Amino acid sequence: MILINKTLSTDEIMLLVNKILPIFVLPLGFTLLCMLAGLVLRKTLLLWYAALLLWAFSMPVVSEGLMRFVEGGSVRMPVSAIEKADAIVVLSGMIRQVDGAPLGEWGDAVDRFEGGIDLFKAGKAPVIVFTRGQLPWQQNAIPEGELLERRAVRLGISQRAIRLTDKVGNTAAEAVAARKLLGNRKKIILVTSAFHARRALLLFEQAGFEVQPFRVDYQVDDNSGLTVLRFLPGAEALAQSEKALREMIGWLYYWVLWQFAK
Repeated sequence: MILINKTLSTDEIMLLVNKILPIFVLPLGFTLLCMLAGLVLRKTLLLWYAALLLWAFSMPVVSEGLMRFVEGGSVRMPVSAIEKADAIVVLSGMIRQVDGAPLGEWGDAVDRFEGGIDLFKAGKAPVIVFTRGQLPWQQNAIPEGELLERRAVRLGISQRAIRLTDKVGNTAAEAVAARKLLGNRKKIILVTSAFHARRALLLFEQAGFEVQPFRVDYQVDDNSGLTVLRFLPGAEALAQSEKALREMIGWLYYWVLWQFAK
């Protein structure tokens, strides 16, 4: 449940709007709108269209195709192939904070943290940066980077080599905060989920970085054969479709903004 216990700033309101608006063009939200329109207008065709749309995006064969496109392939680059840089930047989005777990519990994107640690231990950069991710309506939560810092120290990473950004609410803010933190150190290794890498790369390049992406947390493997089961709808496939489409929308949004800013 979202609790807002303070007046939101303009930037925070825009962040909230950006989180909400895509819902109406993603499969589930758009399907519900079509069904509502079909019922109100008594158009059976709209109801059939909504059902087929929901079925299509709920099929694993569709969701995996969308995710594979967003990820840009499923080959993870080995740490040894990464060139040295001024800093390793690990994006937030991998910890759930629950009572009884002082360092939080890992979410699906834990590979971001592990990838950043592997790169640092391999000597790919003298500094590792964690972003202090915290949504404005979750003021009681500990900024994620602070939890990641504690976990990194437990694994033997010197605290002198760890940097934390200001509090950030999304990837665009992470890029700006990292730029402010790192100053003249522009060559970075950017660690994030493969499906998120295209948008993150765009935003960090806009911030003035020379970026070498390190893609982790792949959502699709190459071992799925084409069987009847991949055409059967499921909630997990629908969620994957929406995740991939949300990334496409996010990339397009920031790309358009960049073009107008030039």
